[in-house]
Amino acid sequence: MRHSAAHVMAQAIREIHPNAQFAFGPETENGFYYDVKIPGGAIHNDDLGKIEKAMLRIAKGKHPFERTEVGRDEALKRFADQEFKVRALNDLLKDEATVSLYTQNGFTDLCKGPHVEHTGQIGAFSIDRIAGAYWLGDSKNEPLQRVYGLCFRTMEELKEYKAMMEEARKRDHREVGKKLDLFSFHEEGPGFVFWHPKGLTLFNTLISFIRAENEKRGAHEIKTPEILSVDLWHRSGHYDNFRESMYFTSAEEKPFAVKPMNCPGSILVYKDGLHSFRDLPLRLMEMGHVHRFELSGVLHGLFRLRAFTQDDGHIYCAQEQVEGEISAFVDYVYSVYGIFGFEEITVFVSTRPEHSMGSDEVWESATNALKSALDKKGVQYKIKEGEGAFYGPKIEFNVKDCIKRNWQLGTIQVDFSMPERFDLEYVASDGTRKRPVLLHRAVLGSLERFLAIYMEQVAGAFPPWLAPVQAVILSVTDNLNDYALEVLAAIKAGGVRGELDVSGERLNKKIRNAQIAKIPYMIILGDKEAASKTVSVRLRSGENVNEISVDDFIKIVAERTATKSPALWPTPVAPAA
Repeated sequence: MRHSAAHVMAQAIREIHPNAQFAFGPETENGFYYDVKIPGGAIHNDDLGKIEKAMLRIAKGKHPFERTEVGRDEALKRFADQEFKVRALNDLLKDEATVSLYTQNGFTDLCKGPHVEHTGQIGAFSIDRIAGAYWLGDSKNEPLQRVYGLCFRTMEELKEYKAMMEEARKRDHREVGKKLDLFSFHEEGPGFVFWHPKGLTLFNTLISFIRAENEKRGAHEIKTPEILSVDLWHRSGHYDNFRESMYFTSAEEKPFAVKPMNCPGSILVYKDGLHSFRDLPLRLMEMGHVHRFELSGVLHGLFRLRAFTQDDGHIYCAQEQVEGEISAFVDYVYSVYGIFGFEEITVFVSTRPEHSMGSDEVWESATNALKSALDKKGVQYKIKEGEGAFYGPKIEFNVKDCIKRNWQLGTIQVDFSMPERFDLEYVASDGTRKRPVLLHRAVLGSLERFLAIYMEQVAGAFPPWLAPVQAVILSVTDNLNDYALEVLAAIKAGGVRGELDVSGERLNKKIRNAQIAKIPYMIILGDKEAASKTVSVRLRSGENVNEISVDDFIKIVAERTATKSPALWPTPVAPAA
């Protein structure tokens, strides 16, 4: 349906721009697109309504999609005026004796299909936007325009999706970050985030959380250099498989690379001593800061950066320990995602990609180990053919957020190749030297990306334990500032991240500002509270708790923090007056 809609859109574009040159037009998860070049011109936003109107007319005509097969030479004649179709026939389809064409209402396209019966079956659609693209996705090739469309079976589904996207725009983490003064981006460092004080508090709180979770599970934290010899990356295979995404430098005429991944550094730590079977499994983790070159066109807030931090773990274990470690990791993932409110989790096993290292036997053994561990835990999973890492297959954990978007988060990968490349060993119980298995694992992946996902999940209203500012003190008058400072000192001493509003605004304006900042607790101080040495608390959700002791408030915040509860208060409280 969606692929057929792309053909209808191409026909509509040709009606408006008869000289349009068409590349490819596949379906997407929620619609379709077509990559187009307009010689001597361009498709503009003003054209989108015209394209959609033409598509509606073509759809109403219920024109059949007719498939024909022709020889490649015949196809070259038919598409002689379409430069990208000619390139596809000469390069991508050069070994094909025949190719298939699809025609609807006089418009013919090179396509293997399949398609719906007629244009009236392409569902409910709308033209979404224009973006930049390149022939075959390579920036060295000719630039194209990519026209996106949305397509669903019913108009109701289309409207629901548009409403979801509007909600996503409201929750955009870039806007949340700006509004809450968490981070910024600057042209002096494209693709690199600048953390502000509150944002760094948020970031460090997340790191402290995942560190503690790792320690509970027997992991030992390490830290390795960010710049390492290019020789290391040749040995690891990253240079051959990943160099286009790497940054390079030199010192004293020796080549170095900024690390795009943490695993080689971890391996060097493992190799620094001789390990016994009694040491295994050895779980090393690192909050590793990595750099990866990304084209400027794909950079997107915290979602897609050129430098980010990973909660990277490397587990060195014996072959017979692999399934147990994978099983424990699955439990770990479900536990952490539950804390953040992600309950819908989809699991994938990603298999060998086209560009990879290692033998077929090694890949089959590694893939079977992943599947076996999931099967024994009763975890349902889907297969992603060809989407594993270049050094081994992996399990991926996807979560669905509150507006039904799917995000890939955690991974665990079996790696039999890297231990071979680095000649890793341990002393077995019989005194012989054996090769350990290496498991690469991350619960959150890029911490910056995870924060972006979670920021949009909660629209910036972080739970008390994670909020960069947990409480703000609002005094009714400036005459109460001495007591306000006393309360501030007390809650800070009790471990509460607090601040004092000294703006001089009226109380209602202070409350409004705190609500905009999504601070969980507003401590209201009036004459009554000052006289009784108590505080009144207004929750972000609007309820009030009157005249409690400062110690009780500290205990409640401490309990919320310790349990990682999303609830602001342990019991129902009175609504705001």
